[in-house]
Amino acid sequence: MQATRLTLICHARTVAQKLARFPLDEPLDLDWQALRLSRCNQFKGVPRLVCGPELRTRQTAELFSSAPEIVDALKDCDFGRWGGERIGDLQKTDAGALEHWLGDPASAPHGGESLLQLGERVGAWLTALQSTPGHIVAITHPFVIRAALTHVLQGAASNMIDVEPLSAVELRFHGRWRLRLPGTDPEDLL
Repeated sequence: MQATRLTLICHARTVAQKLARFPLDEPLDLDWQALRLSRCNQFKGVPRLVCGPELRTRQTAELFSSAPEIVDALKDCDFGRWGGERIGDLQKTDAGALEHWLGDPASAPHGGESLLQLGERVGAWLTALQSTPGHIVAITHPFVIRAALTHVLQGAASNMIDVEPLSAVELRFHGRWRLRLPGTDPEDLL
């Protein structure tokens, strides 16, 4: 039986990311039309390309293919009334709620989706993929990718992590340790 291979790719940069804002349905902060199909040969064979329904994921998917499949399970977390808000502003105006949200994955003080709900949605999608052989490339959001990694790692199961030769993992500490997965900005292709 052929294995299921899933490649998760974060959408290209948006202005909201540059400004540390919770996202809305904003476009990419690059001339994606000029880069359309620029990454269509990145993968061996022809993987199934899926993406979230937001504009930024659809535009990023067009760097890889002209016909991505929209998958609702890959939509970004619903941040409710925090959509479009700067994280720095919330630290000043709603610090207690922000801290509660960061510390309790079941909380949703913004009135949207909790991180626990997001994890359940992404976990159900991953479970459904287990019976789908072949290579799937999914263009999605940082929170969805984090939820997928959390689901796969099942907490802290370090034996579930494959580290390939010459691969690099970057950890950064600024008040807490963070894992940073390197990417390649499409603007670097110009």
